[in-house]
Amino acid sequence: MSKKIFYLLIALLMIGALVLGACKAAEEPGEEPGEEPGEELVFEPMSFGAENCDYGGKVLKVSSLDQYTVEFQLCKPDPAFIAKMAFNVFAIQPSEYIAETGGTGDILEAPVGTGAYKLEAWNRGDSIVYTKFDDYWGEPAYADTLVFRWSTESAARLLELQSGTVDYITNITEEDIAVVEADPDLQVVPLPAPNIMYLAMTNTFEPFDQLDVRKAIALGIDRQRIVENFYPSGSEVASHFTPCAIPGGCEGEEWYDFDLEAAQALLADAGYPDGFETAIYYRDVYRDYLPRPGDVAVEIQTQLKENLNIDAEVIVMESGEFIDESTNGRLDGFYLLGWTGDYPHPTNFLDFHFSEQNPQFGDVFPEIYEPLVEASQIQDTNEALDLYAEANDAIRQLVPMIPVVHSTAAYAATASLEGVNNPPFGAPIMSLIDPGKDTLVFMQNAEPISLFCADETDGESLSACQQVLEGLYRYNTEGRAEPALAKECVANDDLTVWTCTLQEGVKFHDGSMLDANDVVATFGAGIDASNPYHVGNTGAWEYYSYLWDGLMNVPEE
Repeated sequence: MSKKIFYLLIALLMIGALVLGACKAAEEPGEEPGEEPGEELVFEPMSFGAENCDYGGKVLKVSSLDQYTVEFQLCKPDPAFIAKMAFNVFAIQPSEYIAETGGTGDILEAPVGTGAYKLEAWNRGDSIVYTKFDDYWGEPAYADTLVFRWSTESAARLLELQSGTVDYITNITEEDIAVVEADPDLQVVPLPAPNIMYLAMTNTFEPFDQLDVRKAIALGIDRQRIVENFYPSGSEVASHFTPCAIPGGCEGEEWYDFDLEAAQALLADAGYPDGFETAIYYRDVYRDYLPRPGDVAVEIQTQLKENLNIDAEVIVMESGEFIDESTNGRLDGFYLLGWTGDYPHPTNFLDFHFSEQNPQFGDVFPEIYEPLVEASQIQDTNEALDLYAEANDAIRQLVPMIPVVHSTAAYAATASLEGVNNPPFGAPIMSLIDPGKDTLVFMQNAEPISLFCADETDGESLSACQQVLEGLYRYNTEGRAEPALAKECVANDDLTVWTCTLQEGVKFHDGSMLDANDVVATFGAGIDASNPYHVGNTGAWEYYSYLWDGLMNVPEE
């Protein structure tokens, strides 16, 4: 054998040994390329918090204790903690993705979640396409593909359902309910969600800074006429802001009856015997609490003129702009808005709208928010009924807005859909629906504003987000909070420390694995104003602010 052939054989043997060693190393569990044999990644806990509780909010500190344990230290008890955690606004995204996007930009349109569906494409102005996530940790989705579409017109949505181009639609009118019931190929899907539609004013603008003006309008609007003419049967004139289906919601005196003579006298006493000029703002988006927004706006315009000689111009606004302007207290006239419950507790309706931090109705009233703060720290709602009565009576006396109606509503679907659902809290859970084919198509009222729902409040955005993102808890089809990414969250005796143990082996859509730092990073971006990723879409972070009594570490002006 020549030396040349000998050395060539030796070289080939050495290369083979290296390849074999590399393959073996790749098969060793717990080792990644580039690691020394036996080396394991070290989990480094994260935390953030406020210096102290003087800032007024509920959250003092959030920490990862180990890879699968998160601790929430609160400044005051929160009996609604688990109910809030089931709200999809607090869904978890990877800490690395939050950092990579800076909490804005790509994360607004391409969320990375752990849900049964992952986002495939958002075709602006047309549709959102999801695909089944094969590595989902829970029960897999039935349909391989989920498509969200939208139309502001109820008739257009029903036509698409009848033609078979969509499988499930939102908010059908009372007239359409009869049509669907008469069609054997379709089914009505009741919507049991508690809600309120209200006529709002901002008291930092004249003449709404005068209590007599606000009270005159409360007495001078015939709410029963609105409900009878523009709402489905079963809807009811609101006796309180919170629906009575919510335990503790209807304590205290009922709202004012229509009293035209008293209304005119109050308006004259306030210096407006001949009325005044203003506007009525609304967005042309179908809502279960406002199924015919244009008709209701014109009806209120007519009543204001006929009853109180108030000239109100009806102004339609783009949905995103309307939400931003109204919820930040910048609309100088009346506006039509409403609320559908996110979780079954009075804090969701009352604390959100009437907290000390909410600028929506202008200057806030301690007579309203102080008893609410006290009530929100009592675990048993029955023990807080007197406080809720005090707050409701103060709302009635001070008239920051006028509660009009608790509406009934319904969705519709093809009769062949199995597992069709419409929970009282949250959006339909699409992964539970079996369309009997590869693709399930859902049509809602409008296009989402963004898919970063930690910083959104509109139902269309939240509905679209829910299919991709999951929180520590979630609402089931009956509206009860159940564990999701958390196995459980357990409180100490006074409800000020909640310790949450996470599910193990949960994979995000980008392939990364869920750990406690993802929870800390998600909540840090949302509630910590000093966090570099506290950017979002609107920058308001309304649910984080209102449901936890304010953002922490807000820079002083």
